[in-house]
Amino acid sequence: MRIAIVAGETSGDMLGAGLVKSLKERYPDAEFEGIGGPLMQAHGFNSFVPMERLSVMGLVEVLGRLFELLKVRRDLINHWIKNPPDVFIGIDAPDFNLTLEEKLRAAGITTAHYVSPSVWAWRQKRVLKVKRAVDLMLTLFPFEARFYEEHDVPVKFVGHHLADKIPFETPTAPAREQLGLDKDSKVVCLMPGSRGSEVQRLGELFLRTAELMRRKRPELQFIIPAASVERRNQIEAQLADYPVNLPVKVVLGQSHTCMTAADAILLASGTATLEAMLLKKPMVVGYAVAPLTYHILKRLVTQPHISLPNLLAGRELVPEYIQHEATAEHLSEALLVRLEDSAAMHQLHETFLFIHRQLKRDADNEAAAAIAELIDKRQAAK
Repeated sequence: MRIAIVAGETSGDMLGAGLVKSLKERYPDAEFEGIGGPLMQAHGFNSFVPMERLSVMGLVEVLGRLFELLKVRRDLINHWIKNPPDVFIGIDAPDFNLTLEEKLRAAGITTAHYVSPSVWAWRQKRVLKVKRAVDLMLTLFPFEARFYEEHDVPVKFVGHHLADKIPFETPTAPAREQLGLDKDSKVVCLMPGSRGSEVQRLGELFLRTAELMRRKRPELQFIIPAASVERRNQIEAQLADYPVNLPVKVVLGQSHTCMTAADAILLASGTATLEAMLLKKPMVVGYAVAPLTYHILKRLVTQPHISLPNLLAGRELVPEYIQHEATAEHLSEALLVRLEDSAAMHQLHETFLFIHRQLKRDADNEAAAAIAELIDKRQAAK
């Protein structure tokens, strides 16, 4: 048994490691090969090239590495068409993997894709490419599975590994103690994003929000988990340049601990909104992009919401202030309501708990079971 996998970045390596481990329990003699990171390699995965070569962010960076990326993909296609695996699984990285899957499937190789590209949100015609490329789509969220069912793409909702890892209830006291925060005063966690461009656009806005909140609630504590040393230096420079002396604690990493310690969270959109929801934290989303990017996206995006809690609920649980609506006045007001309206926040906690139960499905095993079923079907058909 040979199982081919391509994972393109750290999040894919995490999912891939769980999947390889679960597949090994079903197929102890199976060989795993392709592209994966250190977590997958720790389970005996043979990575042909370092995973970092696929981890490129942004249009300019991708263009700079385009020839190398195309060569890697071409080599993989040639290798697997000459030596067909029992199944190929592309984990995320849709720009790289969907074309790879399409070529392999056209050559008669069974293919699956793990982590849906956001075709349900924009450029929905991409679903036609997905249909040509995969025998099975594995999704992390139920609303994605419904979208594929409507477009006749074979799909299995497997749940989200974060929902498996985070307990239904998490106490705040140990996290506050670890971060040196006062256990009796309210804590607000500020998360302006992990990229330099996001921190540049949102950092000062989030500091201004903290300033307005402190005017009304001087006892509030603020903490910012910086995603890297570069982001920490950038945030500390913004704090130093800020006209008012703000007692904001900046820590390196520890985003999960900071979120756990918080009574409310202000954050850019992204996976952090899912983690905040699984921790049952009241939150407000503030996000802004370059004006041209915003006008392009506004025309392409078909969804009314951008944050995962709202997409999962199909309604607004979390206030979203985007572009010109993302003002310190709006954000501070919404956060103060979340700190003060305990009845509404209790209701929100119960809704988040309901969604958490939906997503907690033992994703690694669910995904492995779906792949095993696909392999067995193909082998029976031969």
